[in-house]
Amino acid sequence: MFHPLRVAEVRPLTDDAVTISFEVPEELRAAYHYAPGQHIAVRRREGGAEIRRTYSLCDPAPGPGEAGPRRLRVGVRLVEDGEFSTYALKELAAGDTLDVMTPAGRFVLEPRPGRYAAVVGGSGITPVLSQIATVLAREPRASFCLVRSDRTAASTMFLDEVADLKDRWPDRLHLVSALSREEQQAGLPSGRLDADRLTALLPALLPVPEVDGWFLCGPLGLVGAAERALRTLGVPRSRVHQEIFHVDEVPATPSGAAAAISGGGTVKATLDGRSGSWAARGGESVLETVLRNRSDAPYACKGGVCGTCRTRLVAGEVRMDRNFALEPEETEAGYVLACQSHPVTPVVEVDFDA
Repeated sequence: MFHPLRVAEVRPLTDDAVTISFEVPEELRAAYHYAPGQHIAVRRREGGAEIRRTYSLCDPAPGPGEAGPRRLRVGVRLVEDGEFSTYALKELAAGDTLDVMTPAGRFVLEPRPGRYAAVVGGSGITPVLSQIATVLAREPRASFCLVRSDRTAASTMFLDEVADLKDRWPDRLHLVSALSREEQQAGLPSGRLDADRLTALLPALLPVPEVDGWFLCGPLGLVGAAERALRTLGVPRSRVHQEIFHVDEVPATPSGAAAAISGGGTVKATLDGRSGSWAARGGESVLETVLRNRSDAPYACKGGVCGTCRTRLVAGEVRMDRNFALEPEETEAGYVLACQSHPVTPVVEVDFDA
C-alpha cells in the first residue's frame, strides 16, 4: 500500500548518488516497520505516466517490539537515462512529497547468532548495510564478513558508514574492498571479482563451511559469479540469498518450453481478500490483466527483480519469462512473478494474499 510521505532530506553521497530520507507520520509508523534487507517502492507521475522504482532501506531496522521508524532512508544511484534517478539527483528536494509503498522483500537477515558473509557490488551495499548494522547491534554472538566491489573509491556508496561500523565492531566485522578501475593502497588488487577470483579469495578470508548465511547483492554479473564460486566451494543452496540489481541488459529467457496462449484466456485473482475474474488480452502478463481491473495490484520494477508482484499460482499454468527474485523453494511451492507470467492454459488463477 502506498502513502504520501514528505521528503525530509536529500543528501549527496557520491558524485552520482544521494540518500533520500522520508518522514513517517506517527499514525503510519507501524505500517512502515521493516526487517533488515527490505525495500520500498516510490511512485511519482510525470506527463501523465506513472513511474515506480524500488530502493532498499539502508538504516538499522527497528526491533520486533519497537514502534516503526520515524524516518525511512534509501540510497539512489544515477542510472543512465533513468527517469527517477535523474529526478532524484537533480530536482527532488526536502519538502517535496512522494508516494511510498510499505516495506517488502525477502532478502532479509533477522538478528541471530552465527557467522554471516556478503558479496556486494556498487549500490548492492544498501540492503546489506542495514543487515550488518542491525545484526551486529542486536546480536553480540554474530559476526560478518563483507566483500565489496566498486569502480573507484570516489564512487563507493556509504564508504564512511561502513568504516564507522568497522570501527565500532573491529573484531566482528571483517571488511575487504576491491576496486575494478583503480588501484588502492590497501585491500585487494584492482580488477573485477569473477568466479575464479572469488573461489580462491573466500576460503582465504573465512572458514566457508562455517558460514550460516551468504548474502549476494549487486549487478547480475557479480551475483552470478559469487553464486558459482560458492557452488564450487560446496556451499548448500539453502545458505545463499541473493538480490539482483541492474539486469536491463539481459534478454528475457522463458523458463520451460510452454508457449503462452495467443487468444488471451481468463485470469482469476485474489487480492486483499477480494476475488475477480477477467478476460486476458493476447500477450498480456498476469499482472497487466489484473492491473486493468484492479489498480491496487502490487508491483514495482516489472522486470522480474524486486519480487513485489509475487503471487501463488492456484490453478492453471503460466510461462515465466525471467526470475531474479524468487528462491527455488518459492517456485517449487507454486509462487510466480505476476509481471513475468503469461497464461499457458485457458484459465489461470493466482492468489496475491497467499
